Amino acid sequence: MTSKFIVLLLTSFIYVLVLVGFKKAKQKFAGGKIAALIGLVITTVVLLFVADYVLLFEPFFSGNTIFIAQTLFRTAALSCLAFGGIRIAAD
Repeated sequence: MTSKFIVLLLTSFIYVLVLVGFKKAKQKFAGGKIAALIGLVITTVVLLFVADYVLLFEPFFSGNTIFIAQTLFRTAALSCLAFGGIRIAAD
């Protein structure tokens, strides 16, 4: 196994732990601003997960394409968190 594969396995384990924890918290705090904020965090984590795993398509696409896809997913994740947070704070 390559070091890149081991790092991806470790980060996927961390992502799963975060998603499970926030999913349980969302069930506990159903409704209201807290549940909406937890939903934003879950969406952000999923988009960051996808951004990390775009590397698996490296044999099929060029390095520039992979970099652009990672940048787009990371930007989408942070934008979702920022604009969603502003929307929740404005309510």
